[in-house]
Amino acid sequence: MTLTAWPAHGGRVAPLLARFGLPADHPVIDFSANLNPLGPPSWLPAWLSGAGDALARYPDPDDDRARRALAEHDDVAPERVLVTNGGIEAIYLAAALHAGGRALVIEPTFSEYALACRRHGLTVDRLALEAPTFRLDLDAAEAALAGIDVVFLCRPNNPTGTLMPRADVERLLARAHRSGTTLVVDEAFVDFTENDERLTTLLDQAPNLLLLRSLTKRFDVPGLRLGYLLGAPETVNRLATQQMPWSVNALARGLVPPLLADHEYLARTRAWLSAERGLPGAVRELGFTVTDTQANFFLLRGGHDADESRALFAFLLERGLLARHTHGFPGLEGAWLRLALREAEDNARLLEALTAWRRP
Repeated sequence: MTLTAWPAHGGRVAPLLARFGLPADHPVIDFSANLNPLGPPSWLPAWLSGAGDALARYPDPDDDRARRALAEHDDVAPERVLVTNGGIEAIYLAAALHAGGRALVIEPTFSEYALACRRHGLTVDRLALEAPTFRLDLDAAEAALAGIDVVFLCRPNNPTGTLMPRADVERLLARAHRSGTTLVVDEAFVDFTENDERLTTLLDQAPNLLLLRSLTKRFDVPGLRLGYLLGAPETVNRLATQQMPWSVNALARGLVPPLLADHEYLARTRAWLSAERGLPGAVRELGFTVTDTQANFFLLRGGHDADESRALFAFLLERGLLARHTHGFPGLEGAWLRLALREAEDNARLLEALTAWRRP
């Protein structure tokens, strides 16, 4: 039997059910997508139903309310902000800025960094984080910067959940400045860290720093494609010239101010995170190797090799629990599973299933 290919991203239920011979209506709790399990804000459907007039017009290129709301939220000048069509567009814009050059990607990490670089003709060098700690060897990283135009770093890292210490970022940033290298730090999951781990305050002293952010994960609205980047004003202007006209739709732009103003939703998110952060530790106590995560997800080693991990993946899926495979992540090659934090009842089901796997 020909197996359906492993999907490139999380949240792809149908092809995985088909791969493992399960019916299309097999009930599944999705632990593969790193989204806020609280769902979108309750007011969002009504807001969207009342925004029909925006669909009959092109987005106004002079409407900077989204930009200003983000600038106020992050305490930066509006000139440092560029609203993007999800975090993906921000990644591809950062690569386009260095088209034809040389990039360094620190991995295992999000596959789109290397894909974006290849799309824009960059040669991609790779630096490996070593399992099971996935810590960056700073000496090796500094040595690797010679001749590099742009570095892509994910913090917290996807898929490991590990967080590079701020002091290490500062050291790498200083070395990158000396070598004329841009450091791109993807902070798509920084809203789920326990402390405020944003690097925003480094922008004033580091013109070679770009920060990428996402609202879709925090507010569980991935279908709206809503991200942004922060950088030096002159760099942001250059990036804006690379952006496709009307790349961010009117609904997404219009949602930025009310989303950021929903402090009650953000407070509920913080309360959920605080209550569920113990899940990775509880899984570790079962005897699994689990990463020291600082994000809303963690890596679990499913066994000694990819075959054992695949067996665990199938075991969970049969019980209605969808993990994220790691085929396609260099350095992981399918031997680990990524699992997102969800609400208490779902997390309890996952823990129960993992207990059953360890003690059949």
